[in-house]
Amino acid sequence: MTARQPTARTVGFKPGERNVFFHILTACNLSCRHCYINPSQHGTKTLSAATVIDWLRLFARPEEQSNLILLGGEPTLHPDLPAIIRAAKSMRFAVTVDTNGYLFHDFLDRITPKELDYLSFSLDGPDSAVNDPIRGENVFAVCTENLRKAVRKGLQTSVIYTVSSLNIDHLHRMPRLLKSLGVKRFFIQVIGLRGKPAADKKEGEIVWQVDPDHWLRVVPPVAAEAAGLGLHVTYPKVFLEPDEKFECAANVAENYFVFPNGRVYRCPLCEDYPIHAYLIENNRLVRHEGINEDRFFPLTIPEGCVMNKLLQPDNIDYRADGTPRHRISCCLLKQEIIPEAANNNNE
Repeated sequence: MTARQPTARTVGFKPGERNVFFHILTACNLSCRHCYINPSQHGTKTLSAATVIDWLRLFARPEEQSNLILLGGEPTLHPDLPAIIRAAKSMRFAVTVDTNGYLFHDFLDRITPKELDYLSFSLDGPDSAVNDPIRGENVFAVCTENLRKAVRKGLQTSVIYTVSSLNIDHLHRMPRLLKSLGVKRFFIQVIGLRGKPAADKKEGEIVWQVDPDHWLRVVPPVAAEAAGLGLHVTYPKVFLEPDEKFECAANVAENYFVFPNGRVYRCPLCEDYPIHAYLIENNRLVRHEGINEDRFFPLTIPEGCVMNKLLQPDNIDYRADGTPRHRISCCLLKQEIIPEAANNNNE
């Protein structure tokens, strides 16, 4: 009997849900070609552990759990990362660390599975031939070896694959690789025109983004295959159905993107510009005055996401009558496939 193909569901925004994406530094040992970090906008310093913990208190909710994603740069370059994780757990954060896989300062020896909810590795190809031209020489070998070590230690692991024109046609090879590595979750991301990709676009060096038909032809079937192998899969909605209502996450949930220079954004599309909604000053979260990102969130346009229309207008294709062929969803709207228990033992 043929197994039923897993199907994706759109994960709606939950009122009051809180997600904190905290860049504790911007330094990194790699120079990935699609890195979104922009030092002129995000700062270059490494926050002290004491400062990170003080800032975390601004977003903590003692009465309920919030989600915290610790980022860089490369967050394991921070020597006090384990102490930061423990402090965050004491504030009722569910903690994920996003890493390029190098795991500095003996990170795996200084953290336990009970202290960290997920360790998420970035891979942009199923082998070194695809991954390393994007992320750097020998990165695939180091990342996968440390991923295996993390799994052996009992940590819950996930992999982030950033889809671009350079690697979309290799995405189909990822599910079986991740299954063999013992990965639990698979996050498929879409390349954003921020940081280096934005600079490349201005200079005409690389066409990073994939067209809508290519995305829809490749990504949903690969996600379904991965779920059939027992992986929990999440990927961006990107394009809304004709009868689907547009909703901006900033109008419903609470998402904060925190950088070492104290800027706090509500929308990641805006991170290359000084239009952050909030600023941390003297360990206080204050509103950033002026015409900033939050002024645009309530606007409704035929194209869907107003920030995408303003900042990445080339993403939108129009019909002869001027109407958009595809409406762009909020970049934080996700599709999710949770595998059935019966599929968890599939080969």
